[in-house]
Amino acid sequence: MTAGLPDSAGSETDVIVVRYWAAARAATGHTTETVPAPTTLEALIDELGRRHPDAARVLAVCSVLVGDQPVGTTDPSAVPLPPGSTVEFLPPFAGG
Repeated sequence: MTAGLPDSAGSETDVIVVRYWAAARAATGHTTETVPAPTTLEALIDELGRRHPDAARVLAVCSVLVGDQPVGTTDPSAVPLPPGSTVEFLPPFAGG
């Protein structure tokens, strides 16, 4: 993966779109960004940790969706991210 890729680089067919919610958005300073595809969820998390070192702790506790499917406890190295994938990081929410 290439670090420093501008958020608007590439088309939806050759990148992975990453969306951040709540505390993940605050920690990264981004709502959405892109990374080169294809990759795995493990490689994506490593790249995001390099891009946003201060956000690593928040991202580590997030629920992750690939498309509309929760990743759950699946090994991140076993989750492929083909071109055009959307990955969402959702921090734990409190409320009632």
